[in-house]
This record gives sequence, structure tokens and C-alpha cells, in this order.
Amino acid sequence: MTSPKAPAADATLRLLTFLASRRSPVPAARIAEQLALPRSRTYDLLTTLVQHGYVMHLEQERLYGLGPAAQELSGAYLRQEPLARIGRRVIEAMVDEVGESGHLAVLHGRDVLYVIEERARNRPSLVTDVGVRISAHLTASGRAILAALPPAQLRALFGTREDFSSRTAAPGPEGPRALRELLAQVRRDGIAHESGEVSEEMASVAAVVRDHAGWPAAAVALTFVEAQVGPAQREGLAVAARAAADEVTRRLLGRRH
Repeated sequence: MTSPKAPAADATLRLLTFLASRRSPVPAARIAEQLALPRSRTYDLLTTLVQHGYVMHLEQERLYGLGPAAQELSGAYLRQEPLARIGRRVIEAMVDEVGESGHLAVLHGRDVLYVIEERARNRPSLVTDVGVRISAHLTASGRAILAALPPAQLRALFGTREDFSSRTAAPGPEGPRALRELLAQVRRDGIAHESGEVSEEMASVAAVVRDHAGWPAAAVALTFVEAQVGPAQREGLAVAARAAADEVTRRLLGRRH
């Protein structure tokens, strides 16, 4: 292999690629070992990337993982052609099948950003328009994504009570412990729920979409008037959201998931 013409850029990109391939933050020593970099240079690169938000440093655990800026860069890519193009037909088919409004969202810092919104016929308009951002802990889409994150990354996003907010009289989780308990239930069920926490009288179910590394890339959701949907129908919507999320994952990977 020929030597790179820009060694610093090469090392930086290899470091970010390595962190992106990990399911949880890692120590600097492992990064240096895996990339065959001097430890001093590794720490210099990590310090710079932390300053710019592309890497987060978990000081107590002495670990490093991808930071919010890297997530936003990834989200910007996904917001453009690939995920929107791949997901649109799946969302449209799901909405046609169940008759409720659907959308697809990605994580953007502590928020979810809606990249596809398909309103069903004779259904009310939603606040989840394309380009809208809502705190992830309040939405079914956000909860589906957050439940698939490593604990350390979840703590970095929602580690204190100040990280939590509310939109309606149904406040949702108000602190880290309540969120962890809620997300544990999401993992057990394989589906996330939201009831009146984004818009009064509306509820949602959502399932996670994963990328080639198994990381949560997005979430597929269905939103409905809660009073008009009984338990059996709600379970049917959950099944439809899971099936659509699996199909988007399959198309994103280009193979059977």
C-alpha cells in the first residue's frame, strides 16, 4: 500500500471509521493498537476531534466514542438521497396498508429529525413534518433508536435531568432512570410506544432501522388518534411498523436482514 499524501487526514478518517464500527466506546490504547498509531498521536487526534464534537470522551470510564457532530454528519448523509429514497416507497406501502399516517426519522443530537412523512387519507395533519426536530425521549421514533444505543452513548445524550423536556400534559420520562426503564421495555417488546407526549390525543408506535454495522440508522413509525384505535388494532400497527423497519433495513443493506 502506498503512503497517504495527507497522513493526518488519513489517520483521522481511519480513527473515525474505527469508532463507527464499534458497538460501544473504547479506550484510547485500543484505538492506537488497532490503527498502529503512536499513543501520543492518537491522543492528539482524539483531543482535536473531541473539541470539534466528532468524538465524545467519557472521562470516568476513560473511553471514546462517536460524538454528536459525527452523528449529525451521518444524519446529513442519510437525510439526502439514500435513506429517503430507499424508505419512501416502504413508508407509502405501509400507510396504504394500514390507513394510518407514517414517517421515518433519524437521530440528530438529542432530537429526532423527520425525513419522510406520509399522511393517510382522512387523517389529521401531524407536527412531524419533514425537517421538524423533536426531543428523542418524547417520541416513539426516538425511543426506538435510543433503545438500540450503547449505555455509555445514551448517558452522553441524556445523562442529567436538564436534558429532558416536555411538550404536553403527558410529560414522558423526566430523568435518566425513568428513560432507562422505558427503553428496557422497548428492547423487550421490540417496539416503542408514545401516548400524547408529542401531540395531545395522538399516539405512535415505532421500530428501529439498522445500518451495516448494526447501529440504529433510523426509525419507522405510525401515528394515529389514540381514542380510535383499540388494543388489537394497535398491535397490528406495531407489527406493520416492525415489518416496514425490517424492510428498510434490508434495502439499506442490499440483502435479506
